[in-house]
Amino acid sequence: MTQRKLSSRDEFDKALAASAARYGVAPDGPLRARLCDYFELVGDWNARLHLVAPCTPAEFATRHVLESLLALPFLPEGATLLDVGSGAGLPALPCLLARSDLKAVLVESSQKKAVFLREAISRLGLRGSARVVAERFEGLEPPAANCLSCRAIERLTEILPALLAWATNVSTLLLFGGEGLREKLELEGLAFETVHVPGSQRRYLFVLRRGVAAG
Repeated sequence: MTQRKLSSRDEFDKALAASAARYGVAPDGPLRARLCDYFELVGDWNARLHLVAPCTPAEFATRHVLESLLALPFLPEGATLLDVGSGAGLPALPCLLARSDLKAVLVESSQKKAVFLREAISRLGLRGSARVVAERFEGLEPPAANCLSCRAIERLTEILPALLAWATNVSTLLLFGGEGLREKLELEGLAFETVHVPGSQRRYLFVLRRGVAAG
């Protein structure tokens, strides 16, 4: 009997289920279905907008979705997440799908990517939880938030001082990056917790807690 070839959605879902425990999460069937919907949305738009680098469905499950969910333990109950340079909506959209108590403001300077984010929020049933601001963060009054995430913004090490100064009222910063970002954080004299991204050699989630409540 010929084995049925897995569809991209099936391949993504299989990888999600197989690898989730390594990332400290246990997505149930309904959540996995919603994450599959998100995966397909990104795939539909990616050829036009280059939201993420080309990768297999299994790589998207681990490198993008499960990596994003590493942020969950650092998001307090009822938190508002300020996602700067949101791009494909990572890490904010997977976190919102996993936790109905969360809200998010997605800041994305690309107007075209902002259109995708609004469509994704609508299609995924997140309109009550998320909104998109299509501007560069430097030109904004910082929205009130408990946490800030930054995963794929270009030149993060260069703009880090400006980002830190901009988000002075945010108590927890969740920054994804490598050794270059670690060195920059150390150079700035910042205390941070390091979470190694499973399966990677030198990729981390850096967690900065500044003890300032959003006001």
